[in-house]
Amino acid sequence: MKSFESFGLSERTLDVLTKKGYEMPTKIQELVIPVVMEGDDDIVAQAQTGTGKTAAFGIPLIELLPEKSKTVQALVLTPTRELAIQVAEEINSLKGWKELSIIPVYGGQSMSLQLRSLRKGVDVVVGTPGRILDHLRSGTLKLDSISYLVLDEADEMLDMGFIDDVREIIGYSGPNKRTMLFSATMPHEVIQIAKKHMRTYETLKVEQEQLTVSQTDQIYFEVSASDKFEALCRIIDVEEDFYGLIFCRTKVDADKVAGKLMKRGYDADALHGDMSQNQRERTLNKFKKRQVNILVATDVAARGIDVQNLTHVINYALPQDSKSYVHRVGRTGRAGKEGNAITFITPEEYRKLKFISRETKTDIRKAKLPQVKDVIETRKKRVKAEIENLINSRPGPEYYELSKELAANKDPLEIIASLLQHTFREELDEKNYTEIGDGVVDLKGKTRLFVTKGKQDRLTPKKLVDFIRNKCSINSDKINDIRIHDKFSFVTLPFHEAEQLLSFFKERKKGSEPFIMKAKETRDNHA
Repeated sequence: MKSFESFGLSERTLDVLTKKGYEMPTKIQELVIPVVMEGDDDIVAQAQTGTGKTAAFGIPLIELLPEKSKTVQALVLTPTRELAIQVAEEINSLKGWKELSIIPVYGGQSMSLQLRSLRKGVDVVVGTPGRILDHLRSGTLKLDSISYLVLDEADEMLDMGFIDDVREIIGYSGPNKRTMLFSATMPHEVIQIAKKHMRTYETLKVEQEQLTVSQTDQIYFEVSASDKFEALCRIIDVEEDFYGLIFCRTKVDADKVAGKLMKRGYDADALHGDMSQNQRERTLNKFKKRQVNILVATDVAARGIDVQNLTHVINYALPQDSKSYVHRVGRTGRAGKEGNAITFITPEEYRKLKFISRETKTDIRKAKLPQVKDVIETRKKRVKAEIENLINSRPGPEYYELSKELAANKDPLEIIASLLQHTFREELDEKNYTEIGDGVVDLKGKTRLFVTKGKQDRLTPKKLVDFIRNKCSINSDKINDIRIHDKFSFVTLPFHEAEQLLSFFKERKKGSEPFIMKAKETRDNHA
């Protein structure tokens, strides 16, 4: 496997990647970055969502764009406002101290705010097709001198009816640019864009592997980012004999989580790419001998680990793709023994988890976090077991004498209760435990659905509500934010109801229903 150093990146960029906790490039980064850095051809890259595509084109943009140009040098087109914000934030986080201005431009955001930013001078614009076209048609955005055009998730833009907008936007751009097209699938219309609007291009593809998961109980907990650590402690605490791997996305996070666990008294250690081979071997040896029962690791560092009898694998951070998920989960439930694979997700990661579930053809069920009372019950059992072991160890005669003196004036039950309170007050008092919310807040707990019919099909909000209510028995008060456009529409539903509706369409033959719905994480992508 190649390293980021082998791509000829500047020390400044390598330093940023190290600080962000990047260890090794993903497959799509390994394919794309050298081609962009070393050649002049356009690129058509096929890779699934969540494989590191943003960094694959973001890192070369940061490296190759000059500073302080005061004109738009690159345009990144995305299908949704959420993705536009996410991509802009990621590229901004990669630039380090380099003086580049990167802004998201999308419908729903103040037009005057966008105009002020564009007038000041912007290097990279990340935007949705509808709003980008608004600026192009009004003359507030010029693309005739851009050096790079990136089409991110081109098949999604096709599915959402934006393909004509994309073609029009390309028409506003000058001929002397490099185009990078990224798509999970390659339908005919996407290939035609490459053939008609791109120069000589190189095709890069991340091959999908057949993904299978071991016979492991796979569950997920939906928690806010701020509650993840408390949730992790709960899971460890309710297990009588926890022995597991905790996976983090970066080495910075692995160190942080392991450090916090150790401060709370857990036998934990970290394993990541910054450790020397000797350190790595010592840490693994301690884990295998169960001198530590919790190992917090990154994907790269955990490669090749062969540890038997793990009770748990916990995805503290959602893995970046289905392949990583399978590799992580496959480490528990070996040799015919039952294992537990637990994944923490924030509400906005729900769609990505469902994608992983579909790709791996496995059921990842939702569960409720252990309650405080469950943790205390488990700890009471441990206290009783510890005391019974102490009794069996036969205390020395001097302790019997002290016991007789205490029992002469006090009730033995009162003495035992006082000793228990003094020794285990922190462990058995509910007030010492932090409450954990369910993680579901506002729109983040909902899903946006794309509908393939609109005004030209005589679709109205009432017709859409009636259809959803009648076909799936979904209450109308769960149906929100309906937007009817000319050729398509959008509607928002809670996660459960959205899955229910999507399942209904999957079970119907093509053409048997008046329209099709697809899940999109957006409110109004065409605004």
